Amino acid sequence: MNLIPRRLLFGNPERSSGGISPDGNWLAWIAPVGGVMNLWVAPREQPTEARAITMDVDRGVNSYGWSHDNRHLLYVQDEGGDENWHVHAVSIADGVSRDLTPFVGAQCGIAEVSRHLPGEVLISSNARDPRYHDLLQVEIATGKIKKIIENPGYAGMVCDERFVPKFAFSPLADGGLDILRHVDGNWRKWMTFDAEDARTSGPSHLDASSETLFLFDSRGRDTAALCSVSLATGQETVIAADQRADIGGAITDNLTHVPLAYSITVERQEYHVLDERIRDDIQFLADADIGDWSITSRSLDDRWWTVAGNGDVRPGRTWLYDRVDRKLELMFDTRPALAEEPLSRMHALTLVARDGLPLVCYLTLPPLADVSTDDPRTSTPQPLILCVHGGPWSRDTYGFNSQHQWLANRGYAVLNVNFRGSTGFGKTFLAAGDGEWGGRMDDDLCDAIDWAIRHGIADPARIAIMGGSYGGYAVLAAMTLHPEMYACGVDIVGPSNLETLMEAIPPYWESEREQLYRAIGNPSTMEGKASLQARSPLNRAGDICRPLLIGQGSNDPRVKQAESDQMVAAMQKHGIPVTYVVYPDEGHGFQRPPNRTSFNAFVEAFLSRHLGGSLEPLTAEEVVGATFDLRGDSAWLKEQLP
Repeated sequence: MNLIPRRLLFGNPERSSGGISPDGNWLAWIAPVGGVMNLWVAPREQPTEARAITMDVDRGVNSYGWSHDNRHLLYVQDEGGDENWHVHAVSIADGVSRDLTPFVGAQCGIAEVSRHLPGEVLISSNARDPRYHDLLQVEIATGKIKKIIENPGYAGMVCDERFVPKFAFSPLADGGLDILRHVDGNWRKWMTFDAEDARTSGPSHLDASSETLFLFDSRGRDTAALCSVSLATGQETVIAADQRADIGGAITDNLTHVPLAYSITVERQEYHVLDERIRDDIQFLADADIGDWSITSRSLDDRWWTVAGNGDVRPGRTWLYDRVDRKLELMFDTRPALAEEPLSRMHALTLVARDGLPLVCYLTLPPLADVSTDDPRTSTPQPLILCVHGGPWSRDTYGFNSQHQWLANRGYAVLNVNFRGSTGFGKTFLAAGDGEWGGRMDDDLCDAIDWAIRHGIADPARIAIMGGSYGGYAVLAAMTLHPEMYACGVDIVGPSNLETLMEAIPPYWESEREQLYRAIGNPSTMEGKASLQARSPLNRAGDICRPLLIGQGSNDPRVKQAESDQMVAAMQKHGIPVTYVVYPDEGHGFQRPPNRTSFNAFVEAFLSRHLGGSLEPLTAEEVVGATFDLRGDSAWLKEQLP
């Protein structure tokens, strides 16, 4: 079978992130300029007249939004992965860009834009106090800043359409959350979520009249429901709930902000209609054979939507949807070069953990080994790579996955597991991960591996584990807890010492500290400190007996480079070889294209060396401009450099 070139899977997409201006006259997207992702615009009626309006030559632009003046795009960038984001505005007329937040060492973000204040943007900034984000109103054309409110210690705030603060979130010492209402210039306690509900509940948004607050609420139920609360009476009404999963999001009316439809995701995404005005649109898109889809932007009059769709063997496409004429027009394929490549199906399935919890999983098999159109089965047991998601407060989903396609194409079965502690499956499932880093969360991964072995899918002698962030921790924990289970492991920016991880949390995570203590452990108590020590892979580094590859960004503010450095040093102290790759201009993951492509090439060589999968030779093109520093047991890798 032909090898899919890595550059087609991990190089820059041809285009991504399509969006339409509020007036419906302009299209925008992100596409390369000189190999770096930049912003492009085109008139809706003449999309071939596209032009780039930013010319970044370093990390590129990864996301953006339209201002309501229809004249600017707003985007954020950091420096070297330090996550001190600046908010920029670029004119679509002449490409002139302005840094709206020229604060040194501060983290800023786009909080809100409004049709009522089209030339303004509401920005969050921790320039005054690194722990908490104030709200600033900035005039886009001039950069003039007006402070809306100082944050005295809240986790976040909700404003109305005129940027007037209405609600704030105040964390409690036990991990719960108070919702405060701003009345007559004072904050007053209005609603409380206890610790078991705080991570699955909270305000979403106000309606246009500021008479109703919409929120997600898991009180009195296991999964989070979509609810409304009258601000006049305090009466709460359940709009939508599902026993299988939390309500994932809502499509709201552009003018009133009242929910029209909602989505949930168990194995696959589902939309459910609340208002008949949108039923025909939901049905049309469901019948359009565009895969699992989502709305990425809408014109203010709601005639035009940009819709992103993807399937397991269909890389992302973005469509322009005309609701009046009920017509879809293809804007672009994200990776059109993959259309002729041998892509692999993704199987969605639900396994049962040893204690009965359901584990939603996604399995991709090598094309030549996938012998069933229904239940996943293979002709013979395959080498398998267990990919562990980060967070851990996130989840894996169905759809096109470049990592799955890459590894399956190289001859590996690939398995993702939504282990306990993953989000979207209700508060019981989420809380089941508390205190279980390196415990029952690891058990869930082992149970999934056991399932794959019992069903003849995985060769028990050729199993690898790979993950980033929390997933990187899971790799280190698994290789110390089960030294003989995995043939090798790949840890990307994963913490090795839970004590030092908790000591080094960024200042702007202060409002989340109690929830982190509840989930991971409290280092200020003897019991918590002992638990953190017991579950830190660093303290069992000598138990590792299989090959390990570690990747780290020097500027990572979440998982400091010291986490990887100390793990490598501990392994070397015990005489255990470890391959270590450091990128001095990256943070929590690898964003610059040459860094991203070079690291994936290193991973492929490492997996081929220890699992025997196919290998695409490393090319000079993949390392030009990359800043990797190869350390530890990397002589074998240096030999493969072009």
